[in-house]
Amino acid sequence: MAKKNKKSNKPVKYFADQFDDEEVLYVFRHHPIVMRKGLVFGMFGPLIGIIPSAVKPELGFNAFFIGLAAGFILGALIFLPDWIGWRFSVFIVTDKRFLQIKQKGLFHRSVADLQLNQIQSVNYEIAGFQETLLGFGTIKMQTYVGDLTLKDVHHPAKTQKKLLTILRDQGVIGSSFPAGSVSPLVQVDEEA
Repeated sequence: MAKKNKKSNKPVKYFADQFDDEEVLYVFRHHPIVMRKGLVFGMFGPLIGIIPSAVKPELGFNAFFIGLAAGFILGALIFLPDWIGWRFSVFIVTDKRFLQIKQKGLFHRSVADLQLNQIQSVNYEIAGFQETLLGFGTIKMQTYVGDLTLKDVHHPAKTQKKLLTILRDQGVIGSSFPAGSVSPLVQVDEEA
């Protein structure tokens, strides 16, 4: 049941494109490992900040700490676009559709909107030592309009199970063919 806003009778909206009669069932995102490149390059910020005091020690401790603080600010600025990409990229499952919202940096956002009844199957893959050790992987959704691959998803087995449970509860998984179509395995007697 949709929660009502205390000040008005409108249901609470969890994202901008949510319809009034739509209920959010599940929200998940990428594993934090997707920020590793920004973190590694951001770690060079403090190193760069202390280089002047390391080259010229007579500058003293004030120059060291000022350089270190400036280096941390530089590192945070280097890390910020990857953090924004992780934080604002989200997968949303409602009672009507599946949304994939991808944010890359500050100025690039893409949204993929897929009706639940278009999803045929949901599979997952955990490939390699790093994915096994850190608990992330890839979810592959086969749909009537093409395949949708969700990379670097946190706990893909649990996520896949939750997605399948939602699809089953919504009546989507259970029939192999879209509503209104006839299975090729069913023979129709045309003489009748």
